[in-house]
Amino acid sequence: MSMRHFSFGDSSIAFHDGQSIAAALTGAGERAFRQTGKGETRGMFCGMGVCQDCLVTVNGVPNQRACMTPAAEGLYVDRQVALPVLEDTPPPEKAAPARIVEPDVAIIGGGAAGLEAAIAARAYGASVVLLDERKIAGGQFYKQSASHAPLDGQQAEGQDLVNRAQASGAEIIRSVEVWGAFDGPLFLATVEGAALVVRPRTAIISTGAYERPRMVPGWTLPGVMTTGAAQTLWRSYRTLPGKRIAVCGSGPLNTQVALELAEGGAEVVMVADKAPPPWHAPVTSFKALASDPGLVFKGLTMMRNLQRRGIPMRYRTVLQKVEQVGDHLSAHFLTTGGDTVEMPVDAICMNDGFEPQNEILRLLGAQMRYDNTFGHLRCIRDENMETTVPNVFAAGDCAGLGGAPAARLEGMIAGRVAAEKAGFGDGYDLFAAKRRLARHRRFQTSLWKLHDIKPTFPETTAPDLIICRCEEITLAEVMSGLDSGPGHIGSLKRATRVGMGRCQGRYCGPVAARLVAQVTGRPIEDLSLFAPRVPIKPVAIASILAAHEALTDGD
Repeated sequence: MSMRHFSFGDSSIAFHDGQSIAAALTGAGERAFRQTGKGETRGMFCGMGVCQDCLVTVNGVPNQRACMTPAAEGLYVDRQVALPVLEDTPPPEKAAPARIVEPDVAIIGGGAAGLEAAIAARAYGASVVLLDERKIAGGQFYKQSASHAPLDGQQAEGQDLVNRAQASGAEIIRSVEVWGAFDGPLFLATVEGAALVVRPRTAIISTGAYERPRMVPGWTLPGVMTTGAAQTLWRSYRTLPGKRIAVCGSGPLNTQVALELAEGGAEVVMVADKAPPPWHAPVTSFKALASDPGLVFKGLTMMRNLQRRGIPMRYRTVLQKVEQVGDHLSAHFLTTGGDTVEMPVDAICMNDGFEPQNEILRLLGAQMRYDNTFGHLRCIRDENMETTVPNVFAAGDCAGLGGAPAARLEGMIAGRVAAEKAGFGDGYDLFAAKRRLARHRRFQTSLWKLHDIKPTFPETTAPDLIICRCEEITLAEVMSGLDSGPGHIGSLKRATRVGMGRCQGRYCGPVAARLVAQVTGRPIEDLSLFAPRVPIKPVAIASILAAHEALTDGD
């Protein structure tokens, strides 16, 4: 495969077609992408455009997410400083007039649920527009490769799903940032700088979820990333996050990614799981087996393969802190016996559960309930996946964690019913699909009981622990804000600036809500978290003006 190059400071970085800037930099051993206001360095963390922490300056334009920006021949990429010198930034061009689309069904999110929804709605004859934030199709579960053949059966299955969605006649628009959602429904977005206005008859939100990190001292260091980010580097770009890797947290994704990285040539020094071993819960394990023997066998096979490769799987072991030691990281783990294990590594991958990406649903007014088991909001839906907002459906993990097989069935059900509500279809019998969905949900219920995915409170013994990555707000500052009297998360936000950064509190918000609930003694509910505000993603003023002109033209 021919290699091309771009500049990163004084270095020349090689990349192959389809790689992101973040993947190319990581492959070259460059992990520090920007400098914060306090002089700390940051790199790729979420790998999916949520954390806004991998910002670089590209051809003089600051605030470009390295994980979402394709590498290209001749680019000039620089580490971004905390406050870029804007007078050296090329003046923005006036945005072209906004494109307005008015499909029967609009789908936000191009993962397992969204693709199935598009296929189902098109089968009924409805016009469909699917908006996908990523350049590479398939979402987080199927993670398609930018330029390689499918890595395994999971990726091949995703490729087939993408091909069927494209062949269905649905218009799939990629690299879309949806930044506004309003009654109607009405969606405002940008597509590579151009404004887009979407006014559908019905809408399906399938924006998925992002990973919950374990907040410990050092979790913001370059080289510390979510397990999903490491998987994206490998599955989409064939780039390893490092040579020596530790994986920690809890959940089946950690086991899968550890094995994938090992098969790719990395030395996985340990998989640390907070939960006890599954054989300590035989009844729950049997229920999972009865619900889906195939998936249970797949999990057992992965664990066996880890053992064959000599990768230690340590249960009841948690990450305590991460330190920068020379050119590598030192990860400190606490075992069930109270012993501390120190591991020198290049990268640490963490997954402590998931948070649904439900900002659009909440903006539209869909009702939520707090799930204490998972520690996140679940969207209230009927059996047809319709939310409490008429003609707005939610499918997949954005409505609450449920897994890819369930997401596909939810997407199919939502697509058919949304098309029918738009005037297409003849009331197709969904009994069989709903029965399969119930079985997958039973499996997920048993599966997650075998893991420890309930959110934890930060260690109060580490007052300097960063809680808000964007604003660099520490635990001590948050606790001081709580002591000064705020009894609501909005008051805490005004007192400390926690949640005011580019990611809009997607990581610190749930932690702040739990701390407020602990202090006040009130249960967590929808209004306990930061309210989403338009724009929900950073957007150019020119795009906002273009959308405004399109909506007010003729008024």
